[in-house]
Amino acid sequence: MGMTIAEKILARASGKSKVEPGDYVVGKIDLAMVHDLTGPLTLNVLKEIGYDRPWDPRKIVIILDHQVPANSTVTASLHQQLREYANKYGTNFHDVGRQGVCHQILAESYVKPGMLVVGADSHTCTLGALGSFATGIGSTEMASVFLTGELWFRVPETIRFELKGTLKQGVSAKDIILYIIGKMGVDGALYCATEFTGEGVERLSIDSRLTICNMAIEMGGKTGIVNPDAKTLEYTKCDSCEILRSDKDAEYQRTIEVVLEDLVPQVSLPHSVDNVKPVSEVEGIEVDQVFIGSCTNGRLEDLEAAAKILHGRKVKEGTRLIVIPASPSVYIEAERRGYIKTFIEAGSVVCNPNCGPCLGGHMGILADGEVCVSTSNRNFIGRMGSPKSKVYLVSPETAAATAVEGKLTDPLKYVRS
Repeated sequence: MGMTIAEKILARASGKSKVEPGDYVVGKIDLAMVHDLTGPLTLNVLKEIGYDRPWDPRKIVIILDHQVPANSTVTASLHQQLREYANKYGTNFHDVGRQGVCHQILAESYVKPGMLVVGADSHTCTLGALGSFATGIGSTEMASVFLTGELWFRVPETIRFELKGTLKQGVSAKDIILYIIGKMGVDGALYCATEFTGEGVERLSIDSRLTICNMAIEMGGKTGIVNPDAKTLEYTKCDSCEILRSDKDAEYQRTIEVVLEDLVPQVSLPHSVDNVKPVSEVEGIEVDQVFIGSCTNGRLEDLEAAAKILHGRKVKEGTRLIVIPASPSVYIEAERRGYIKTFIEAGSVVCNPNCGPCLGGHMGILADGEVCVSTSNRNFIGRMGSPKSKVYLVSPETAAATAVEGKLTDPLKYVRS
């Protein structure tokens, strides 16, 4: 019996020729990441231990992304703590001016196929789109990784999602993953590797694959992963990577087919990510704020889709639109292509690359009773501000159409006009 890509990566990292689901292994970490919320917690643990020298500074990345620039003296102090540690040991550090959403920065500059990647952020599973085993861990676990470069894992079972066909115009990767989560439930893939494969995945861009893998955690997955192909190698500029792919006779917990032609724009309703319906069934809900960005949908492809709908149109009076590119490179290219101008002329505010209102940190916190339509990945009570606010999760296309009309809107009439 062969192995899945997730099993192969864990086998390589632990020095074994073969592993099976349920095995416990100790893997050597290829890349470890903390950001401005989780990093200080890791450093505090190291301070308690009394030793803080990292096992390999070249394999550690510290990124300011959640509240950047600092929005309070407390945040400024946390940034200072990380800055001093990075300067002391020479770790990779993305300070103000080089900051961006951590998962996008890692995708653009660090992650290669076959890597074992851990991040002190639950959406680290995003990076599995590049053919790595990437997963989120706690800050205390990360302190152990900083010191040893190793971490134990239970080899997960793998659920195979076979995507067939081609998406219709106006339907995108966010709709795919929302649809899947709606069917699976928030614990339907608990501690499983979720492998996305099939002709449908092969046709998707890397940006789209990153979106899909980003939300594997929202159905309980240990990681989301895509077998690397020519697109992966081009994106990662990988000439000498060890390319691992699932064997044809690999064993899966189950295989679930998704026919892409059948999908329509989806929305996750408050207050659970798996509360998913077609947008057409619930459109018309009045909206106070629209957010386009985050580690789920702040990439160039997402901004392009939104800009096409917003071009020559205005954001509805009484509705706020906040757009945040996921990284400096995304921002620069979006500006070069005219998307930023389109957003501003439409009446939106465009912010520097960071997580923004996604976690209720700053740059768009919601007041009591307000409704936000967001391209981010979570809509829990109080996620973006007041516990009396509501968050609806959608694609960039749906978000843009909603901003134009000031109410939850199916985008198909815009993309086909």
